Amino acid sequence: MELDMNSMAGAIGVSVPVLRFLLCFVATIPVSFLWRFVPGRIGKHLYSALSGALLSYLSFGFSSNLHFLVPMLLAYASMVLFRSRCGIITFFLGFGYLIGCHVYYMSGDAWKEGGIDATGALMVLTLKVISCAINYNDGLLKEEDLREAQRKNRLIELPSLIEYIGYCLCCGSHFAGPVYEIKDYLDWTEGKGIWSHSEKGRSPSPYGATVRALLQAAFCMALYLYLVPQFPLSRFTDPIYQQWGFWKRLFYQYMSGFTARWKYYFIWSISEASIIISGLGFSGWTESSPQKPRWDRAKNVDVLGVELAKSAVELPLMWNIQVSTWLRHYVYERLVQKGKKPGFFQLLATQTVSAVWHGLYPGYIIFFVQSALMIAGSRVIYRWQQAVPGLVKKIMVLLNFAYTLLVLNYSCIGFIVLSLHETLASYGSVYFVGTVLPIVLILLGNIIRPAKPVRSKARKEQ
Repeated sequence: MELDMNSMAGAIGVSVPVLRFLLCFVATIPVSFLWRFVPGRIGKHLYSALSGALLSYLSFGFSSNLHFLVPMLLAYASMVLFRSRCGIITFFLGFGYLIGCHVYYMSGDAWKEGGIDATGALMVLTLKVISCAINYNDGLLKEEDLREAQRKNRLIELPSLIEYIGYCLCCGSHFAGPVYEIKDYLDWTEGKGIWSHSEKGRSPSPYGATVRALLQAAFCMALYLYLVPQFPLSRFTDPIYQQWGFWKRLFYQYMSGFTARWKYYFIWSISEASIIISGLGFSGWTESSPQKPRWDRAKNVDVLGVELAKSAVELPLMWNIQVSTWLRHYVYERLVQKGKKPGFFQLLATQTVSAVWHGLYPGYIIFFVQSALMIAGSRVIYRWQQAVPGLVKKIMVLLNFAYTLLVLNYSCIGFIVLSLHETLASYGSVYFVGTVLPIVLILLGNIIRPAKPVRSKARKEQ
């Protein structure tokens, strides 16, 4: 068996641990499909918990489930003992344990060298337990003081331990997301809300959407395997790279970032297929006639939306969608004081939390600081384009698209290479153009302040 694993791993160019992970990861699709046939509410919770724990054991080893138990039990204990503070307690304990695991395992180096460990799954689990605790905390607050998302997701009663563990380890999202709310998980398991058979008759068929996600996954992996040998990351430290001209180096950075993204597209497409086929991915019906089912809850990336984004502001809505939603609801919005508008501080703090969640590598931190600058610069261009008419406006839209393309692919090199030396070397090889440009735009935005476009009276009354 080990010989077969070695030959299979060599055939597709990955290590044996990564191959084992991929096999378990793909296995989440049939395992999630079988969930549909498990009888009873308790049976479904047990199946979710045991299947997730088993696949984790097969993929990462026994120690992985011990790591998962730590934040799970800490969060549940805080909800039982300190409800009025359980959200903030779980936030710091969960992130503290995750950071400790990041430092101990140095996962980024392992991933670059073809290794794999459980910290990726622990990252998803950390967000789950934090959101659960915060929503239980919100259950104490007055409904009129809550935002719409808080009202929708608040928990009045503490979930039972088996419900909570089933939510945490549910295999469809356990390895790589997407993150979802415990209230949705409970409604799905109990056949309530949009999953109620009485609401729209029989449940919508998931098979067409599942096949679409699988075809997308196959295309993404094929393109990644084709591109990655042509644009290796080792080239950034190769003397030949330094001999190239500015435009060739910039193009290589673009292609390196473009290539790396297809790996994530593949992973998220498999997760999407797994969540859809279980039924959890269902998010309601379209308003068209005839009505069609929507599967947005499983969607973690809009591939064309990322690659053709007209503005950097759109990227968090297209990339790692469910984590971006989590960051918006549990970090960004909660840093905004009532009656005030969010600013650069909230944006930077949210990006910093995202960086720490990924790991403490300098490349991650630099990338997310870069992302904050990139989005702020794009907002300046957007304000300008809204203030000009006709052809000039179309030119500004094109400039914002080109700006987003340039700065995104420049910035993401830090996310890929991770080390401070390699990140600064790659940025410096193109004269830090992707850092200087956003800063210049932000400064100009404070000087050149176009008047707000005048809205018609009819539009104001809408």
